[in-house]
Amino acid sequence: MPQLRLALAQINPCVGDLAGNVDQVVARAHEAHAAGARLLALPEMVLTGYPVEDLALRPSFQSASIAALDGLASRLDADGLGALVVVVGYLDRIDDGRERLGRPRGAPQNAAAVVTGGRVVARYAKHHLPNYGVFDEFRYFVPGESTTVVRVDGVDVALAICEDLWQDGGPVAQVRSTGAGLLLVLNGSPYERNKDDVRLELCARRATEAGCALAYVNMVGGQDELVFDGDSLVVGADGSLVARAPQFEECLLVVDLDLPMADPQTSAATAHVGFPLPAYDPLVPAVAERLGDDAEVWAALVTGLRDYIAKNGFRSVVLGLSGGIDSAVVAAIAVDALGADNVHGVSLPSAYSSDHSKGDAADMAERTGLHYRTVAIAPMVDAFMGQLHLTGLAEENLQARVRGTTLMAISNAEGHLVLATGNKSELSVGYSTIYGDAVGGFAPIKDVPKIDVWRLARWRNELAEARGQTPPIPPNSIEKPPSAELRPGQLDTDSLPDYHVLDDLLDDYVENDRGAAELVADGFDRDLVERVLRLTDVAEYKRRQYPPGTKISVKGFGRDRRLPVTNRWRETVATD
Repeated sequence: MPQLRLALAQINPCVGDLAGNVDQVVARAHEAHAAGARLLALPEMVLTGYPVEDLALRPSFQSASIAALDGLASRLDADGLGALVVVVGYLDRIDDGRERLGRPRGAPQNAAAVVTGGRVVARYAKHHLPNYGVFDEFRYFVPGESTTVVRVDGVDVALAICEDLWQDGGPVAQVRSTGAGLLLVLNGSPYERNKDDVRLELCARRATEAGCALAYVNMVGGQDELVFDGDSLVVGADGSLVARAPQFEECLLVVDLDLPMADPQTSAATAHVGFPLPAYDPLVPAVAERLGDDAEVWAALVTGLRDYIAKNGFRSVVLGLSGGIDSAVVAAIAVDALGADNVHGVSLPSAYSSDHSKGDAADMAERTGLHYRTVAIAPMVDAFMGQLHLTGLAEENLQARVRGTTLMAISNAEGHLVLATGNKSELSVGYSTIYGDAVGGFAPIKDVPKIDVWRLARWRNELAEARGQTPPIPPNSIEKPPSAELRPGQLDTDSLPDYHVLDDLLDDYVENDRGAAELVADGFDRDLVERVLRLTDVAEYKRRQYPPGTKISVKGFGRDRRLPVTNRWRETVATD
């Protein structure tokens, strides 16, 4: 059994930064070579970043991606890495010069290239193009049709890309007939809760179906709303876990595999690379510890914010600190992501702000060390009221809009990005003020239901205590009833059901698309169902104008759930 030392590079590319992404690939290639690896694999479309969306349709971007691949091959060879076999994802195209109806412009392909000896020796195009959830790959790519098997040191290695693994049939099903000893899968698989468990089970099942070991390499980092969690892994032909990379961290996972020698009779169907190496002392495979559920979500939120700030050229953020749970959790995420010196909290008390809310905001700043100031909005509100004479909801919303204007003014003057602090429950039912608390460039907890905001706050404080640190979130912010404090004695429950009931109902309606009749049949109160669904449906125009935020659920607003703003369909329950 020949041994193959494989390296999986779990890296964080940036969409459009082809030169920077190539630099990352080269750096990892040097590390893999120093570790004695013969085969290095990198994630799906790593040269361009992923997803590229409509950039895929630009001929100039297609050409730049192909040029970057050619430049990478030459650079690796010039750096003395020509003997290393590198499998890298990039944007290719079918360059036949013909435009066809129904085919994306330029016929782009989501592809992988095998690079060695200063040239590209084999290519593979993704077969299965996902067109659900956050994916629109039928819009952008032409599917591949052929299998690719490369011989590396006497071992046949078959290639696949992401969705090819998830769909029954196709290239993965054909691997067994090729006699390959390893199935190498390049991935740009976004994070969702509990997806790591599903991935491992899938990889194990596909390995046994293919009759060979399987290596799964995934990217890490944030890209707009999406976060990639890494979790690269290797399983044996029997489906057993061999090695696994950490979540949300860049790393090079190096593993030695005992794989079957290729059948000489199939040599004509493979690209020959290298020669069998003598046996050597194998490495002890690394299996990274899995994060707990709350730690995993927190890591996703921190990663999403950190990379959105860094990749878009910002260094610092500003947010309103109300003393409530939502702004406290957002501030804690920001401090973990960017460091306290890059987080600016602003207390914006109105005539209705309670002493405890102002005190809790100050306590939050003291606990974390973030920059803190107070800007009283009452005089500004009075100036508007002197001209507009508003009452009721209009007066309440005016206060929120003055706060939003103040934060945006600070952002313009000092260069911070404004963070919106709304959660998924509020966003679902429209419990926010457009151009008020909904202003900002990024919304870290946009996809986090209210009950999960509380749970994450308690978890983060417990983690700090376990580390001997000051818990970042004031206990009073966690324990007190939530309130917008836009009128005397106001509580969220004046306008909304208890959040535990609301979030349970919203999970069924938003995440699982259950209709009104089904929800009532499940035991929810009929009037409550019709009220909450009506609030959710009519708030679509607000969600369209809300800032992007990190996706952690199966179905987040924006990329996943897209409904028309102008829409007269309403879910109702038939009367008896």
